[in-house]
Amino acid sequence: MTHAYELHVDLLAQCFCCRSRQPFNFTSATDQVVCSFCTRHVGSDKSERRDQDHLRLWVEIFSDEQAMHRAYVAATQQGIAERDATIEDLSSRVTELADLVAGQFDETPSDGVRGLLQNDLVKRAERKTELASRQIDWAMAVIWRLSVLHHDDADKPLYCVCGRRAPSCAEAKAIDPVRTAVTDWEKKNERLLLGGKRHGLPDDHPAVTTGRLA
Repeated sequence: MTHAYELHVDLLAQCFCCRSRQPFNFTSATDQVVCSFCTRHVGSDKSERRDQDHLRLWVEIFSDEQAMHRAYVAATQQGIAERDATIEDLSSRVTELADLVAGQFDETPSDGVRGLLQNDLVKRAERKTELASRQIDWAMAVIWRLSVLHHDDADKPLYCVCGRRAPSCAEAKAIDPVRTAVTDWEKKNERLLLGGKRHGLPDDHPAVTTGRLA
């Protein structure tokens, strides 16, 4: 079975076995897209070990992503607070500038007005806003990936798609309170992608890989 990944470069790809994104460096289009962790799972007689290993792997990944998510949420909240303070300050300055232009335009050199609009404070505020937005996108992308792995199985009522009963799936319970927020974020960024604008969808999102909207 061939793959379409670029050869002789370090990249992240979804392992066909554990379905997690892992580092690869393909030397041939026929290389197996199976990570080093899962090479020992190849073969029908190793399914029990494979399932046990995958469970441990995903628990570790989930724990790591939870810790990173908490850190990014804290950083994002601080960034949002700083952004709001900056926006408030800039709004005040824009009002002052508008009053200046309206009342003394004939006496104000246009270069001076452009200088006020392009000063370092504005640029720093724009940069902080962009960084805060990217941090939010990163955190939401992590939660989105987990929501794909843990949600109600339409074919098996009361079960999670991970195979566990829904009431006993800790991951699904952790994600449930924010599923609506994740869905809203996903749709917003799909619209940005469709409009050719910067978006926060991860590279493995269907809208990015196939152009198919959720």
